[in-house]
Amino acid sequence: MQDVVVIEDPAAAEVSLDPIRARLLAELSEPGSATSLAAKVGLPRQKVNYHLKALEAHGLVEMIEERRKGNVNERIMRATAASYVISPTALASVQPDPSRSPDNLSASWLLAVAARLVRDVGALIKGATQARKRLATFAIDGEVRFASAADRAAFAEELAGAVSALVAKYHDQSAERGRDHRIVVAVHPSMKDKS
Repeated sequence: MQDVVVIEDPAAAEVSLDPIRARLLAELSEPGSATSLAAKVGLPRQKVNYHLKALEAHGLVEMIEERRKGNVNERIMRATAASYVISPTALASVQPDPSRSPDNLSASWLLAVAARLVRDVGALIKGATQARKRLATFAIDGEVRFASAADRAAFAEELAGAVSALVAKYHDQSAERGRDHRIVVAVHPSMKDKS
């Protein structure tokens, strides 16, 4: 089971968004059969089997074992990932594009950049998995409390200068064997934890 799978196929995205199927995916973080799942979700085994087949057809669950139970073969299923993210690629014709609204102070632009990040990293994970290689990435996640809007603006300006200086220091356009990397730095208000 992978940690995260990025869903790129529109049909797989549609299947995963069905509330019953999403619940089955969550339950299948631990292996289970249609019979055991039916008891947990309060549906008939046949209906659970129907949903499992749809999830399996799109690679969201997999059979890990088949057991003989009386005169029936019981299929033990497991989710293919602990978590799923739907890539903007699933909505290709309407996916956000940072170049359509290049105002780096707007929430729309930030969301378009984040969507591109999901799309690109999802594709990179898929390629690295197929090639059986590790994917070199790096991220920083933190929180800062600003005393004022002026402090926030000063922080953004200083952060932009520091990142620009690092890029200028390490960027080598002439490196024949070099590989381009995208840098995304975002600042947005934190969400309150509702738990």
